[in-house]
Amino acid sequence: MKYCDECGNQLIFKENGQDGMVPYCPHCETFKFPMFNSAISAIVFNPTKDKILLIQQYGHIDNILIAGYINKGENAKEALIREIQEEVGLNVGFYQYNDNEYFKKTNTLIHNYVVIAESEDFVLNEEVDQAKWYPVEEVLQVIKPHSLAKSFVERYFIKNQIKVV
Repeated sequence: MKYCDECGNQLIFKENGQDGMVPYCPHCETFKFPMFNSAISAIVFNPTKDKILLIQQYGHIDNILIAGYINKGENAKEALIREIQEEVGLNVGFYQYNDNEYFKKTNTLIHNYVVIAESEDFVLNEEVDQAKWYPVEEVLQVIKPHSLAKSFVERYFIKNQIKVV
């Protein structure tokens, strides 16, 4: 961040206690802490918890988790329920926080949840090219390699002692 988001003046760095050197606007006389995006992603299980829904989007062939940004004025739970409903038309029967990670490429803190959908009957919107339910034991083989999506699934499996070959 080089310029003030309020007045447009160039920022300088100024000491701010424990935070150290922080961007500061001398015109507005305020510190300008770096901003980032917040998003959710979801490991969506079917009602019997033996399959996980993976999607493909925007012409890519990689299988990924449902994800989306948290809108202004919205909390993570609302974004989670909205994104799943918008992208695949499923209702959330149960959800639980799994983990989070900062994704540098998009300057986004992603909050990952585990969800149990009320049914397997999905309906895709224009953002999603394909979706498919995969048996739990196959998910790590078909999800995008070296991705944050795969990492979230692996962490969930480890925490819950789910063994897959």
